[in-house]
Amino acid sequence: MLTIQTPEAVMFWILGPLSVIAAIGMLVVKKAVHSALLLAWIMITIALFYIAQDAVFLGIVQIVVYTGAVMMLFLFILMLVGVDASDSLTETIPGLRAIAITAALGFGGLVGISYQPRNSGAPSARTC
Repeated sequence: MLTIQTPEAVMFWILGPLSVIAAIGMLVVKKAVHSALLLAWIMITIALFYIAQDAVFLGIVQIVVYTGAVMMLFLFILMLVGVDASDSLTETIPGLRAIAITAALGFGGLVGISYQPRNSGAPSARTC
């Protein structure tokens, strides 16, 4: 059955997956400047989501404050410090990556286990 989508839903289904791909790319890319650009893209899409939901002031503040000021500050510090690509590839704490992956999988497992879909046919436990 064909249902008519609202413009907000169409925008969400287009920009939502792009934001998720940009977030994953932000974690995967090797250069910090590319990661900052992907973070700026994510912040702009969040602002577009705010504007689509009639929170125009919040969307403009998101663009001006976070995307403008915070990202420029991050890029300024990054260029001031001058991180080499070879410095960022060395692992300073051995085994940290394995610990982080294990913790992320454990957290994802806990979230998956704790999710219980609602049964609409069962009576509610809360009665007034």
